[in-house]
Amino acid sequence: MRSLVFSGLLVVFVHLFASAGVMHKPGKPGRKAARIKVMTYNIHHCNPPSAGDRIDVEAIAKVINAEKPDFVALQEVDVNTERSGKGKNQARQLAALTGMNFYFSKAIDHQGGDYGVAVLSRYPILDSMRIALPIHPELKEENRTLAAVTVQLPNRKKIIFASTHLGLKEPNRVLQAETLLKHFQGTELPVILGGDFNATPDSKVIAYLDQYFVRTCSACGFTIPVENPDKTIDFIMYRKSDLLKGGDTRVINEKYASDHLPVVASFTIN
Repeated sequence: MRSLVFSGLLVVFVHLFASAGVMHKPGKPGRKAARIKVMTYNIHHCNPPSAGDRIDVEAIAKVINAEKPDFVALQEVDVNTERSGKGKNQARQLAALTGMNFYFSKAIDHQGGDYGVAVLSRYPILDSMRIALPIHPELKEENRTLAAVTVQLPNRKKIIFASTHLGLKEPNRVLQAETLLKHFQGTELPVILGGDFNATPDSKVIAYLDQYFVRTCSACGFTIPVENPDKTIDFIMYRKSDLLKGGDTRVINEKYASDHLPVVASFTIN
């Protein structure tokens, strides 16, 4: 009888110690994968093509708010220009109207102000970077730039999100793509890039970028013009990584706010 009681007590103590973590040391719980939504949008300096010279920042904000993305890559953004209003910063205005953070990167002087690209982020921006993209001296055209931000997601993973608008001439676009890649080579963080690449999927510059980035769609929808679109030049892509997976890409059929259709894509970050 004493033997049976002792055995029963031993079983109870083993169970108690195991429940308290004395008999084993469980590993640290893994961090959950993060799901984010990304948009790229050439906003035509918030000037609806059918509205004459009217500037309608609220129309662009409405498109963004309808999709509720975590990040937005903006192109053709005006800051303090005569056409869009002296003292008006469209990146700041859109951030206020969407409840997001922003970073603007100037490409050129324009009408007494600045013109370039920007990023909106649902999360606080930890770091930001402006990259001037070169052009060949013999192929003069408008200067281009890239805006990149580093952000920490709720699962504590950090990523780089960037916006760009490449040139009109193919040799310049390739040179600009080579330049932006050099800047990303020094980081191990996942990189997501959205933009107006002024190039179709069969172009030389997209073929070059495909060596280092993954486009979120292989048969992407047309993004320009907004009426009867027949060309795809706006893309979301990400640097090849085991931590990042993209997909579920859609072109939003919004014809009023800009001369480009916005693109959204979802991502999983492990």
